Amino acid sequence: MDADAMRRSPIGRLVPTTGFDRRFDEEFSCSAYVPDPLPSSLQLTMQTWSLVVDATAAMARADEAAAKLPNPSLLVRPTTRQEAVSTSAIEGTYAALTDVLEADFLEANQLSGSVSEVQNYVRAAESAYQWVAEGRPITVRLLEDLQAILVRGTRSDGPDAGSVRKTQVFIGVGRGRVEHARFVPPPAGDLLRDGLIEWERWVREPSEIPSLVGVALAHYQFEALHPFTDGNGRLGRLIALLQLVVRGELRFPILNISSWLETNREEYQNGLLNVSLTGRWDDWVAFISAAVHAESLETAARALRLAELREEFRAKVAHLRRDSVGVAIAQELIGYPMLTATLAAELHGVSYQAANEGIKKLVELGILRQRVEGRYDRIFVCDSVLRALET
Repeated sequence: MDADAMRRSPIGRLVPTTGFDRRFDEEFSCSAYVPDPLPSSLQLTMQTWSLVVDATAAMARADEAAAKLPNPSLLVRPTTRQEAVSTSAIEGTYAALTDVLEADFLEANQLSGSVSEVQNYVRAAESAYQWVAEGRPITVRLLEDLQAILVRGTRSDGPDAGSVRKTQVFIGVGRGRVEHARFVPPPAGDLLRDGLIEWERWVREPSEIPSLVGVALAHYQFEALHPFTDGNGRLGRLIALLQLVVRGELRFPILNISSWLETNREEYQNGLLNVSLTGRWDDWVAFISAAVHAESLETAARALRLAELREEFRAKVAHLRRDSVGVAIAQELIGYPMLTATLAAELHGVSYQAANEGIKKLVELGILRQRVEGRYDRIFVCDSVLRALET
């Protein structure tokens, strides 16, 4: 870390930190960066405010497009899995969307390590959505629970999972010594805990700062604090989406923000560091606004594509009885583009045999095809929905 440059930061300070680096079997001593509490008000340029307004308007259109679907929650399920793929890729864990969708029907020992880790994000996100749907606020306790889910079964799982870190961590250190780390967040202990409590208070309390600006600031602060030994990036991006839902900007968590951030990964990482170095918020707020604006447009277009597909399916099954299981399954394929007869039976409250017959009719109509023989159940896929999701 460039300690001289960091020492000039107008929104943070350096403190000494020491410890033991097991990789080199040696003691280390360096400086760590402690960000100041977030501001209660913010001066931004007119150009930045214009970008915030445009992104907020685009987000409202995306939310409205999703709300027009007969069952908007159907859009959440595939979007969550897309976000899981993208947010994990930013951290270097790669998996295909089809593999993540298929993972719902496989045993744990059938999954690759990367797919299993991506699926952990899906579980964490769905738990977080349920939390805020119940009207509960974003808290440190929630973050601890989510972090434990994120690292379950990975190398970071263990006694410290689900707890604010008790050791020093380093960002961008690679295989080098800690003195060459790109960034060193606060040392474990009171400074970190106090900063995280202050962050929670800032996120929870009503503010005149527009929601999107608040998301940008809170995301920076969370990543600067880096409160966990692993999963901070994925957690921070999940929190951003939760904030938009809690603040009423989105009725459903349907934005896949990480897709844009993955494409612009270097600018994203540099943007976080530059805030610490300069204290200038305009570029960072503009960057997050661009991400939300782009993904809002994509979300609205995706919702339209899926709505059109749903109408196509309805036309194809129009000759079936209206109470046919096949009709019911077809109407929910935009949320369940991969399924088994067992899942269909659970979703629609029918017998396995009835669900199997319904799926058979959809295969005959070319709406579904069999993807693979599962250990206990055949897995079927709707290719047209997958194409709509991945376009």
